Amino acid sequence: MSSQRGTLADRTLVMSGGSRGIGLAIATRAARKGANVVLLAKTSEPHPKLPGTVHTAVEEVEAAGGKGLAVVGDVRNEADVQRAVDAAVERFGGVDICVNNASALVLEGTEQLSSKKFDLMQQVNIRGTFLLTKACLPHLRTSANPHVLTLSPPINMNPRWLGAHPGYTLSKYGMTLLSLGWAAEFDEAGIAVNCLWPQTYIATAAVINMADGDSLAASARSPEIMADAAVEIISRPARTVTGNCYIDAEVLTESGITDLSRYGGGTTPIPDIFLD
Repeated sequence: MSSQRGTLADRTLVMSGGSRGIGLAIATRAARKGANVVLLAKTSEPHPKLPGTVHTAVEEVEAAGGKGLAVVGDVRNEADVQRAVDAAVERFGGVDICVNNASALVLEGTEQLSSKKFDLMQQVNIRGTFLLTKACLPHLRTSANPHVLTLSPPINMNPRWLGAHPGYTLSKYGMTLLSLGWAAEFDEAGIAVNCLWPQTYIATAAVINMADGDSLAASARSPEIMADAAVEIISRPARTVTGNCYIDAEVLTESGITDLSRYGGGTTPIPDIFLD
């Protein structure tokens, strides 16, 4: 039986980002299972081209049935990260789930990529993942079912991906390497650490705002597929599932959800990057 039937009641999830897109979908899906959700994001004010702020995201979390807390801050800043975790502990009594969602994306080749954008991706993606997980660890150690979930891909050494956009690839593979390392480091403590990546393009605002965004979105699945897969993973007993690089569709198929048409994308959704 799929653990989607379970509950996340009284479990506290701390997430980086989450104002919109996949992160928001995961947050609201967890909230429908009864989770407390703490979001650390910079989006205190509306973006001119992108919907949502950390405050509107918390409103959606609470409308979905969970309890929410917005913390305005930068995942690159250690003090901000610690403040978010401290707020979660003060408000809800602990941390059970850490979701490394925040990510900077620049799909440019080496000659086109500025050092500023290179540094941004490494700082948000790798440093941010490190800081948030580290800050959560003391509380995860005391949780009855502790999980860390990082939104990063399986490491694929195919030259097609290594040569496409090395700066971004480094940052995402760095997130994965950290997570796989933590799965081994904290195995005896019973802390599950896994990665999750979409099988196909996901119809987020970032995709829709591309030059050919409308056609891409038509062949992309909804963020809800990642949300359902994420909740499936974090609902499982931590000691039975760690050190994996999951693909969203495979998680759901294994859990008994075989009809993925509900998530859109048409009959031939576009495969995501890093997947052969």
